[in-house]
Amino acid sequence: MSKHPETASQTAGPYVHIGCTPNFAGLTGLYENDLGADMATDKAQGARITLSGRIFDGAGDLIHDALVEAWQADAAGRHAGQPGADPHFSGFGRCPCDAETGEFRFKTVKPGPVAWPQGGQQAPHITLWIVARGINIGLHTRVYFADEDVANAQDPVLAEIADNRAATLLARPQSAGDYRLDIHLQGPNETVFFAV
Repeated sequence: MSKHPETASQTAGPYVHIGCTPNFAGLTGLYENDLGADMATDKAQGARITLSGRIFDGAGDLIHDALVEAWQADAAGRHAGQPGADPHFSGFGRCPCDAETGEFRFKTVKPGPVAWPQGGQQAPHITLWIVARGINIGLHTRVYFADEDVANAQDPVLAEIADNRAATLLARPQSAGDYRLDIHLQGPNETVFFAV
């Protein structure tokens, strides 16, 4: 038994937006922009895309107070801080869900394939982290792109997920550069989450 037991987890509570996105919460003047509001400058390389979606609970109801963070590689498949990474792309975004529509939206660049430590490559993807009132530990999932069939078929993470469940991670193109993926926390369409 550890001398120092693990601290009990807490829900994000109704105040997560105040601390993480104060401008969104109406507390202006602290920061020009909320951290993660802008993932790329005008000089960032790669195809511009928008990723949007909504989050549903086990009863199929919209969750309006979730906060979603996005982590991704740049268009060349490099993460911020790696040699050769695009200096005009942060690879990090943070977006609170809209109080009316429940929608989150990231304006970013389409990520490139990422090297897999054991060899090969991971398909282009974006990692999402979700917190909301009632979620004790942040939920981790990935967003892959439905129009990347060849890369998805070779992705080592997708290869470990049953075909019918892997579909819960595929963002579908809505129009040129616009992708959508709704996230289901429970139920028959439950999104695949990862223990990270």
